Amino acid sequence: MSTPPTFTAGDPAVLRARNAENVVVGHEIVRHRLASRVIHWAVAVSFFIALFSGFPIWTPVLGWMASLFGGLHVCRWLHPWAGVAFSICLLVMFAHWFGEMRLEPKDREWLQPRRVLAYMKHEGDDADVGKYNGGQKLFFFAVALGTLGLLVSGVVLWLPGSFPRIVSEAAVLLHDLTFILFVVAVILHIYLGTAAEPGTFRSMTRGSVTRPWASLNHPRWYREVVDEQPPAR
Repeated sequence: MSTPPTFTAGDPAVLRARNAENVVVGHEIVRHRLASRVIHWAVAVSFFIALFSGFPIWTPVLGWMASLFGGLHVCRWLHPWAGVAFSICLLVMFAHWFGEMRLEPKDREWLQPRRVLAYMKHEGDDADVGKYNGGQKLFFFAVALGTLGLLVSGVVLWLPGSFPRIVSEAAVLLHDLTFILFVVAVILHIYLGTAAEPGTFRSMTRGSVTRPWASLNHPRWYREVVDEQPPAR
């Protein structure tokens, strides 16, 4: 078994990944340039700050988590601002990746539960999968829609007494439901990016993936990248 490449400042793939992607560098392919990774981690960090500062506000059972931020009063101040930061980062991410996330006719298959189950079991023919599969694209748009729901309902909750009672009650329901779905989706996202598909996480740290990983998980993207240019030396 070959030893995976180490992460060093002078690594050719790491250096190339600062300002380029979809390029071959030796035995690796740059999948995400530095700007893409910074945006991704900004979204992740702001989301988790909003999440954990919101838990003690949501239920007394998780009130102990308020001590992580200096008390419940800090959480009540921090949570909405973290939500605003998350929404802004998500908007930047949406604009950054929108061009690559356009749905293709074949992606409609991901609307069928059996297709999702087949993917989770590593079954099915994925020979035509590009840089992002249909599930990743749908997840991208679902996150954008969910963020809009959190933002709109969050503004209503942030300004108590400024809206009719029925609007405030609907906002509570929407905020809670969207937040629960978000947590489930993020757990699944982390699982798929780590244990389920080894080698995926490194694309968001060093920016590159191995040729075998690309060929196995995104074969059409692999063929497009490899056929367009010779490997860099």
